[in-house]
Amino acid sequence: MSFIIRFFTWWNRSTLSTAVYTLLMGERVGEDEFGNVYYRTKGGRKDRALGFDRRWVIYNGYAEGSATPPGWYGWLHHTVDTPPTQESYKPHEWELPYRQNMTGTALAYRPPGSILAAAQRPASGGDYDAWRPEG
Repeated sequence: MSFIIRFFTWWNRSTLSTAVYTLLMGERVGEDEFGNVYYRTKGGRKDRALGFDRRWVIYNGYAEGSATPPGWYGWLHHTVDTPPTQESYKPHEWELPYRQNMTGTALAYRPPGSILAAAQRPASGGDYDAWRPEG
């Protein structure tokens, strides 16, 4: 069953063709804290059509772009040349740890006053006059 799922779906890890391409043409660069594995073309060889090396990720589970941490995102998009596994970056004290974007899920942030929030919507401040058409 897992073979059929990998053959026909792209959102669960990788398709069969991506796995074969990765095996033949890819070089493993590293892995993030979520188990996503990052690759580039073997030896950093540049693609003639693109002018730079190809870089890609095989997600651990559901393929969701927001599951890519900032350091790896920069490397994937050629913003930086050094992958996070080869540098000794220490976050600043004001930087929060990475969290996946939960928009569209039950764990999404819903501020007070949202119609989807569990709490009661606060009453308006009383300084609002509704517009009424003249007529």
